[in-house]
Amino acid sequence: MAEPIFKRLTLIGAGLIGGSIARAAKEFGGIAETVVANTRSQTSLDRVAELGFADICELDPAKAVAGADCVILCAPVGTYAALAEQIAPALAPGAILSDVGSTKQSVIRDIGPFVPKGVHFVPSHPMAGTEFSGPDSGFADLFKGRWCILTPPVGTDEAAVEKLDTMWRRMGALTARMDAAHHDRVAAIVSHLPHLLAFTICGTADDLADETRQEVLQYAASGFRDFTRIAASDPTMWSDIFLNNKDAVLEMLARFSEDAQAMARAIRWGDTTYIQDKIIRSRKIRQSLIELKQA
Repeated sequence: MAEPIFKRLTLIGAGLIGGSIARAAKEFGGIAETVVANTRSQTSLDRVAELGFADICELDPAKAVAGADCVILCAPVGTYAALAEQIAPALAPGAILSDVGSTKQSVIRDIGPFVPKGVHFVPSHPMAGTEFSGPDSGFADLFKGRWCILTPPVGTDEAAVEKLDTMWRRMGALTARMDAAHHDRVAAIVSHLPHLLAFTICGTADDLADETRQEVLQYAASGFRDFTRIAASDPTMWSDIFLNNKDAVLEMLARFSEDAQAMARAIRWGDTTYIQDKIIRSRKIRQSLIELKQA
């Protein structure tokens, strides 16, 4: 087994992503000698202790990061500024500070000012997840075959970036590096917009008259069920994501709205060629995902 990359890995947040990192560290080895978990509530922390995927459970974030050579924020992105301010004085010189947030410009904006000199800030975003949350939701194989995007600010220590990159690869992830602004536009179309549409479609169904709404639930086809799975995601996390990546989300939503209006015109005027072209192009995207083993 490979030598552990870190002596002490602290996870601020132990839900789906944090819990999966901890479980992967335990099951795969070669990641951390000691895993420390911090959660916002004692109830969640007690559950982490029961599940046993962390060596140390600590309710105080500052105490949790003390002595850690890697700290990963696994909480909603809207909490990052307050968390960074709270833990900054306790971060060890030479430590790596990272995160798993779905937005990256806001993360750099909110965390950057609090990063002490000598601490290496390496933002990351594992493009993996489910609709579940909380300590029970994680599993060690979550990141296998999925991309993790690293967005280190200019001037970040290369050795620190490589260590974090190695950590993700040892958990089975594919890794890439990207500019934060470019990442946010990519995430807006492949992740944020689909979630926004799922929430909206399910909201529309819920707003229908009672009789129709009951029929929607009773006779829901697979397409609608797929939307409800996505719509079951954590509301705090996703409202934070939309608000912290609003420029890119609004840009992609505007482009989608234009395309939806074009499709509406095609349906209204019976433009079969346009409709079928859209469907064919969509099928090709699906096939490409299958070929890339991302489906």
